[in-house]
Amino acid sequence: MSIQTDNIQKLVERRQKARLGGGEKRIEAQHAKGKKTARERLELLLDPGSFEEYDMFVQHRCTNFGMEKSHPDGDGVVTGCGTIGGRLVYVFAQDFTVTGGSLSKTMSEKICKVQDMALRNGAPCIGLNDSGGARIQEGIDALAGYGEIFERNILSSGVIPQISCIMGPCAGGAVYSPALTDFTLMVKNTSYMFLTGPAVVKSITGEVVNQEQLGGASVHASKSGVTHFAADSEEEAIETIQKLLSFLPQNNLEPAPFRETADPVGRVDDALNSIVPDNPNKAYDMYAVIGSIVDDGAFLEVHKEFAKNIIVGFAHMNGRSVGIVANQPAVLAGALDINASRKAARFVRFCDAFNIPLVTLVDVPGFLPGTQQEYGAIITNGAKLLYAYGEATVPKVTVTLRKGYGGAHIVMSCKQLRGDVNYAWPSAQIAVMGADGAVNVLYDKEMKEDPENARTIFENRKKEYEELFSNPYQAAQKGYIDDVIEPRNTRFRVIRALEQLAGKRQEIPAKKHDNLPL
Repeated sequence: MSIQTDNIQKLVERRQKARLGGGEKRIEAQHAKGKKTARERLELLLDPGSFEEYDMFVQHRCTNFGMEKSHPDGDGVVTGCGTIGGRLVYVFAQDFTVTGGSLSKTMSEKICKVQDMALRNGAPCIGLNDSGGARIQEGIDALAGYGEIFERNILSSGVIPQISCIMGPCAGGAVYSPALTDFTLMVKNTSYMFLTGPAVVKSITGEVVNQEQLGGASVHASKSGVTHFAADSEEEAIETIQKLLSFLPQNNLEPAPFRETADPVGRVDDALNSIVPDNPNKAYDMYAVIGSIVDDGAFLEVHKEFAKNIIVGFAHMNGRSVGIVANQPAVLAGALDINASRKAARFVRFCDAFNIPLVTLVDVPGFLPGTQQEYGAIITNGAKLLYAYGEATVPKVTVTLRKGYGGAHIVMSCKQLRGDVNYAWPSAQIAVMGADGAVNVLYDKEMKEDPENARTIFENRKKEYEELFSNPYQAAQKGYIDDVIEPRNTRFRVIRALEQLAGKRQEIPAKKHDNLPL
């Protein structure tokens, strides 16, 4: 055997060993937990044969607490690039079979390398997290590694899409990288995120809670809003990433990919003409409206289980990617609260950063009242949504279906927040408040002075108010609404508006950065 042949054989053997990570026994243990290995996950995520791996032979440099006895190739993370649907992405997948996926300085250097390459080459960066946290044996070096990753998350924000998928433990300082990325996915029953674990919580507060109750996927999907998607399996999580990327551009300088559709632009839906109930206090399902107007009824909802009184997500309209924001009358009457405002504001800002037009469907009776909301800073949180729409320079098309009351009307992409095209259905009611409340404020003295006829006065004044404001024509007469449209034509009118706005350019005042009301 020649020296060259021998060297090649050694290379092949070393690669094979590196691909086994922590070894076959630990791989079996990973599978026993219902989890895939880092390489298996990347194989599912990327187009077949497209993965180009970097730094397979990197080893840690720690000599503390027995670490000098083992130097596995790769050091607990698989990094590189590949394609999804033929489009370039950069990836890293933590390998729990190697020292529990704990983060070392060299692991952070590997992750930072692909972050830098993604930013430099204008491609999305996807992280598959499965780690026990900082490698204790490395002390401050591990913490420094996290800091380097966080800084790159910040520098990449708004420049390239960043997606985090939690497929195992993610605790302590490690949680901040996913929190800094654009979208976080979790897998039910096998992943969790928290700053301090159950043992620490019990020792400090006395509260007894398990990992799933403290930071499981269902908790973060419905209660905290930390995760945008909660998948039933790793396969579903990976499919969601692939689907999500189909709506997103490679970076902030490129348009989102166009998708061919056979769904006619001029398709009408007569059911929309009767979807809004005659009774203004009766609910209907906004999902039916969304499904009716988007291409092929396909809608990828974001934050589905969190703040259900507002709906956000991606769709295509005549092949173009759009962000949908819609009040949901079937939950809390569609009123805006703290969580709904935060949820929608973050989504609006993402779409604005990545050139994705916004379609807003409005049916909002106001902000949710009460001490809980006021003490929780509904003013500041509502201002986040107001700010997000006001600063957005992407095309903005708004349709008011029914209620648009008070400050909530303003924050939902009204004309004064530089809404480009604002439509209303004939059922729209745009006013400071609903008729009942307005009459009680405006004519309280008159009714008290004539208690015997108070009911008659109330009904007469209410009728006057409804004739004035329980329609969209006052707003249309003043130019705040560009047109009153027949509901059945909504898809066609919105698409035509988006086509007109495709070349939109809007300048903003020069500034270092804004001061969003946080």
